[in-house]
Amino acid sequence: MDKLSQSEPHKVLLVDDEENITRSIARLLLEQELELEVLRAVSGAEGLEQLTAHPDVALILSDQRMPGMTGAQFLEQAKTLAPDAVRMVLTGYADMAATVDAINKGGASRYLLKPWDDEVLVRTIREGVEQYHLVQENRRLTALVEQQNRELSAWNDNLKSRVLDQTATIRRQNEELKERNRRVTHSFRETILAFSRLIELHSSRLQEHTRNVTELCVRIARDLKLPDHEIETVRTAALLHDVGVIGISQDILQKRMSAMNREELGIFLQHAVRGQATLDAVEELREAGVLIRHHHERYDGSGFPDALAGDEIPLGARIIAMADFVDRELTEQGGDDPLAALLARMEKELGRGLDPEIFPVVERHVRDLYLPTYSRRAEVAEKELRPKQLLEGMTVTRDLHTASGALVLERGTVLDAGHIMAVGRAYQVDPPAGGIFVSWAPSGGSGGSEGSAARFTASVPVAEQEVAPDRLAEGMKLTRNLYSGTGLLLLTEGTVLNSGTIDAVLRYYRIDPPSCGVWVVEERRK
Repeated sequence: MDKLSQSEPHKVLLVDDEENITRSIARLLLEQELELEVLRAVSGAEGLEQLTAHPDVALILSDQRMPGMTGAQFLEQAKTLAPDAVRMVLTGYADMAATVDAINKGGASRYLLKPWDDEVLVRTIREGVEQYHLVQENRRLTALVEQQNRELSAWNDNLKSRVLDQTATIRRQNEELKERNRRVTHSFRETILAFSRLIELHSSRLQEHTRNVTELCVRIARDLKLPDHEIETVRTAALLHDVGVIGISQDILQKRMSAMNREELGIFLQHAVRGQATLDAVEELREAGVLIRHHHERYDGSGFPDALAGDEIPLGARIIAMADFVDRELTEQGGDDPLAALLARMEKELGRGLDPEIFPVVERHVRDLYLPTYSRRAEVAEKELRPKQLLEGMTVTRDLHTASGALVLERGTVLDAGHIMAVGRAYQVDPPAGGIFVSWAPSGGSGGSEGSAARFTASVPVAEQEVAPDRLAEGMKLTRNLYSGTGLLLLTEGTVLNSGTIDAVLRYYRIDPPSCGVWVVEERRK
């Protein structure tokens, strides 16, 4: 913690009813030789006593599940005793609802999963203390600038040289303030991105959906010449527009909206109101929360939850509704020319579900974002097969649902023996209406002993190769989505690597290693 080495050690409070956990974390921090004073408590009540005695605590790390007082309850009271302290919560995968509660009520800025990774834990605590230090420095420098401005007004005109010297100092300090504010803003945006990944953990079907909708929304907002702050609000709302689905049954989320019964659809649509309620406790997110509430309104007034119509619906919500419609339709519908069919369906929805004034700026961005993906898929012959005709290595080209609408296989799944058995069971229990749409291409090999996975492979670029993360180079392009070991979408197909994304990949392989290398194509330079 070099940036803090010249100041007094900052205090860190660890709260957990299991004393061995706080002792372990304290020992870990001491081993790193960080300039920290570590305080420990075995309950929320004892933690509040520590804060009363040490109101200058820089960071609080609290367990969520504790007897008597939960982590969320403790952090909510801790805000009064140590309002400037950075608050974080330790939680498990099963505590997502409690984690959201800790973020909303307790003002937690980060959450860490149990069991933790030592390196991630140390880095997160270091960054949190640095953030506290930056805020304190920001406050000190702001007070200093105000004091110096008062002094400037009292100086005599004949002290011109002194005024010039002080002006230079102030200019330099203002630049430092701008940089610190930039870093705080960046941290806020990264926190929003991390929060959006709670949605991805809850439903794997929303991983690419959230990112696609966000990218399309930002492009539309820029084309409509929205101010920068409104574009940022639209971006935040798009990232979190499905946050309300956390807690909704997977049986409902795995269905298409068209396949839900009335009761299921009512439960699903409530996620818009729940999303706003989730964000309302954070003042900076309230505008985004309004857009989330109304992104399932319909232009003709028949939508949910408030039956708003036309310009009564906030523009940002209409943009999200348009992008959400595009991505869901492309995911759920197949066909030889899915983009043309999508645009035709959109035109039918203009004035009914979608805003006709936004549509003219949408088509170009839809083609830019989705055409490369669908063009590559069109290169591979699509076949509709029966379950007994399936072979390992074939790629599913359309989502496969049972007759009642339950998802069996997602589009893009590469079949293995387990998938084929699951398809067979589905056709016995709740038979889909048609066959299974797959793509395959002969590998060109000698066959024989290679097996079915070698006989049929998905079509990929000629120069595609699997590269170890430490061999990545700037300019390489991802040819397949990169997922973490626990299934979280990290980077999407088509990403062109630069120094920042390469550093991110290396971090991913240390924190939650993917099960394979990185599939890339190295574009030839002319």
